[in-house]
Amino acid sequence: MTDPYKVLGVDPTASDEDIKKAYRDLARKYHPDRYPDENLKHTAEEKMKEINAAYEEIQKIRQGKAGSFNGTYQSRPREPIYENIRRLITSGNLSAAYQALLNIPEAGRGAEWYYLYGIISHKRGNYSDAMSCFDRACQMDPSNMEYRQARSAMNRRAGGYTGGYNVSHEQGCSMCDICRILMILDCCFGSFCR
Repeated sequence: MTDPYKVLGVDPTASDEDIKKAYRDLARKYHPDRYPDENLKHTAEEKMKEINAAYEEIQKIRQGKAGSFNGTYQSRPREPIYENIRRLITSGNLSAAYQALLNIPEAGRGAEWYYLYGIISHKRGNYSDAMSCFDRACQMDPSNMEYRQARSAMNRRAGGYTGGYNVSHEQGCSMCDICRILMILDCCFGSFCR
């Protein structure tokens, strides 16, 4: 199966509500009953199968019933503590999820720990920590598709920015360029703006 998040056009860090909305929007768009022409109807039926399969796979991933991806998804049970933390994140209780993660001793912090910490960091707007955690999770469990998708989504969102200076300006200015400009403006005009 192709990346289920890409099929629905959402990031792996999207909320359950956003995923459901994306699914419903696509289902309305590609519902076969909307297409009277037989060829179009057949194409829409195939697209609906793909959309339904992607939505079901995401549900399995989020319920812990899907494991890593080695060409096919394989079942892998999750530890109850991580299931609880996932529920807390999904319900929007990031503080409780964060505290539960911190209560896990460092010796017990594996790939799942770093992935969940990355999700919380992302939702709190700390993209640098999120990226570091997704990288670490992928290093610890390189075959886990969920971790790889989160890291890929962060890379796409960052436009490939990795923290270094962008010496090639073929694709426009980098975040470093923007930060430098803002710092210069703040130094020059900051006293006037305050």
